[in-house]
Amino acid sequence: MRLTIKDLTQTFGTTRVLDKLSIETGMVNSLVLVGPSGGGKSTLLRILAGLDIPTRGTVTFDETVLQRDEANLRLYRRTIGTVFQSYNLFPHLSARENLILPLVHVHGFSRDDAIARVEEPLRRFQLHEHADKRPAELSGGQNQRIAILRAMVVRPKRLFLDEPTSALDPEMTAEVLDMIEGLKDSGTDFVLVTHAMNFARRVADEVAFIGDGKVLSHGPSKTVFENSKNSRVTSFFEQVLR
Repeated sequence: MRLTIKDLTQTFGTTRVLDKLSIETGMVNSLVLVGPSGGGKSTLLRILAGLDIPTRGTVTFDETVLQRDEANLRLYRRTIGTVFQSYNLFPHLSARENLILPLVHVHGFSRDDAIARVEEPLRRFQLHEHADKRPAELSGGQNQRIAILRAMVVRPKRLFLDEPTSALDPEMTAEVLDMIEGLKDSGTDFVLVTHAMNFARRVADEVAFIGDGKVLSHGPSKTVFENSKNSRVTSFFEQVLR
């Protein structure tokens, strides 16, 4: 994917969360957004995923401008996958049924085709033995992996992940990060917001450091983490990576 953002601004009342943010990536599979809490990362991700409409500015993926009207945004959302901190799984359904339901009721699959679609990824990510369990019977890491699979089984153009490990303990975090790394290895395009800096450094084709509603540093992982010209960025990494 190639992403171009020009003068993206988002205000809520008198608060400006994004301030004429601009960025142009190369052709990448993975763009990772890092930076301090409250800097605008999640707001930016929601706009990229078509969930929020910006106050001003444009977003272009692969030469296609993201439209602002609800009809076009609804069509766009059907082509992408989103994963957030909370799993948002249906508690009364099994893991397998949580995967099947959107395929049938949102994407128009027959039930037989939907069942066939979910079996391979369940096995691939070592979740098949847990497929008949409800969310309350699964660990946090297993629930989040099911949430990622739910986004993936529709075979989206790209995936948007907002802090998918923030509510997990270290062992469960490792499970989810391993899964995301597997998606990267398979060529899946994604934009990821994370505080897992070492993972960001490893998995990102490009990193964008977001602070004060702007892109303070952007480029290949090594450039942003080790050779940024911005003192705010350098100071942030000195504190969180020591």
